[in-house]
Amino acid sequence: MSEQLANKIAAGEVVQRPASVVKELMENSIDAGASQISVIIKDGGRTLVQVVDDGSGMNEEDARISFERHATSKILTYEDLESIHTLGFRGEALASIAAVAHVELKTRRKEDDVASFVRIEGGEVREIGKIAFEHGTSVAVKNLFFNTPGRRNFLKSDSTEFKHVADVVQRLAVSHHEIGFEFVSDDETILLLPKAEGLDRLQALFGEKLSASLIEFKEETDYLTIHGYIGRPDFARKIRSEQYLFLNKRFIINRNLNHAVFNAYEHILEKGNYPFFILFMEIDPQHVDVNVHPSKLEVKFEDERNIYHFLLTVIRRTLATNDVVPTISVEPATSGDGRTGSYEQKEKLFFTGMDQGRPDFPSQKMSQEIPADTFTMTSRTPPDSQFTVPHQDDIKPIWQLHNKYILSQVRTGLMIIDQHVAHERILYERAMASFDNAVPVSQQLLFPQTLTLSASEYATVKELLPYLTKLGFDIKLFGKNDIVIEGVPGDVRPGHEHDILIEVIERFKENEHSKKLDVKENIAASFACKAAIRAGDKLSHEEMSVLIDQLFATNMPYVCPHGRPVVIKIPIEELDKRFGRTS
Repeated sequence: MSEQLANKIAAGEVVQRPASVVKELMENSIDAGASQISVIIKDGGRTLVQVVDDGSGMNEEDARISFERHATSKILTYEDLESIHTLGFRGEALASIAAVAHVELKTRRKEDDVASFVRIEGGEVREIGKIAFEHGTSVAVKNLFFNTPGRRNFLKSDSTEFKHVADVVQRLAVSHHEIGFEFVSDDETILLLPKAEGLDRLQALFGEKLSASLIEFKEETDYLTIHGYIGRPDFARKIRSEQYLFLNKRFIINRNLNHAVFNAYEHILEKGNYPFFILFMEIDPQHVDVNVHPSKLEVKFEDERNIYHFLLTVIRRTLATNDVVPTISVEPATSGDGRTGSYEQKEKLFFTGMDQGRPDFPSQKMSQEIPADTFTMTSRTPPDSQFTVPHQDDIKPIWQLHNKYILSQVRTGLMIIDQHVAHERILYERAMASFDNAVPVSQQLLFPQTLTLSASEYATVKELLPYLTKLGFDIKLFGKNDIVIEGVPGDVRPGHEHDILIEVIERFKENEHSKKLDVKENIAASFACKAAIRAGDKLSHEEMSVLIDQLFATNMPYVCPHGRPVVIKIPIEELDKRFGRTS
């Protein structure tokens, strides 16, 4: 097999479209230490792709051999392959690109007086010489796939190819804010990005409105550092394209980790919506393998399962501790034993057991507790205030409307809570936690209740008995269709023991057919729905206060387990607008 044919075959893996060329050339520029990169394309990249940088450049000899396969590889030993710190490393890109295009290279080091020039057509060197050029490198790729018409025919429209190129430029601009970028398409400047930190770069790329909705987070361990930004639920997208996952500043695709972020949002997204996020992960290269696919978009992790759970925990906690929904504006009150029941304290207690704590990564011992001050998180809009149950001598304005809704003043306006779905959320999370308890907590009945069930109901109770026991039901089976209830969960209202159990079974069977839930989630959601206080139940001021306190100590106080909203906030600005107030 000739070298030219081998390069054409390699080009089929490395160079799939103009965007592939842009990606490989820009990564070379970044590896060369560029502080400014310009990308110029014409006709979506099929006519011209040019990348110009102010990096280290090459001498004449390196310029001449740079188009030979593996000549630019950073891999000299097997140990290098296990510790890759650059974006490019195999040395295949330039050879593959040159095999299917007309390529012109100009490059100069700072210490050289003139630049080197190399022109290649279809893998054959046509010209080598000297030329005037500022320090850095320029690679112009013209007439892509000119000698492989079958590949060229598979290219899409110019607008489609342009979008793919724009995605590549945007991803690298997100992950390398220390570099200035220019992107020109058909003589029109699409992007002109100066060097900028964090949110300033994101604002330039995505606009002020989206950047203002982002929540920043960071968590660092000996094994792994995770940081970045997640979007608030009201800025969710109908497609997954605006989800950015970077490993050591390399954009990667990993559906499993994307799912961890999506799962952290639980039910707070409308069906069919996906969260916006920008996630950076830093891991020692020895613990990952980036040499999986020619595109270098797929990687293998040494411990992906623990990374998944760690990421899920971090994102859940970020959502729960930021102003996705408001907290009650009530001053901290000291209880009789001198302790203050602040929201932050309750949050710390709750997250101590969430997801079995932080995962225990190799080569480090990680605490099972996640203290509130461990994470560094900032929000563009800080939470309203702390929440605590009001002291009897310091009653705050809380009202019940039509025995359905709880109204409370918050610092930024008025908060309305649906009492039924709020209690559902509390009971659901309490039920899910009970499945992990070694000893079930049950409230014994003074007079056990004997029930005769239908054959279907009896079979369901028999099937679910281990889970019902964990939930707090103490049930004895007495053959045929008879059962005896000797104890119930403490949340079951007295006198409703029979009704609650029957309704839980009915709701479980209904969910089993209409929703894809695992057994634990189904039972927890069914129990929460039927055991929760109802619309129409009158609550005392103390009961409302405790309900709100418990709600905001949950993992996800925004929606009930079925996806219905728990809280609605009316901003004070909206009320002022309705009443025509200007101050």
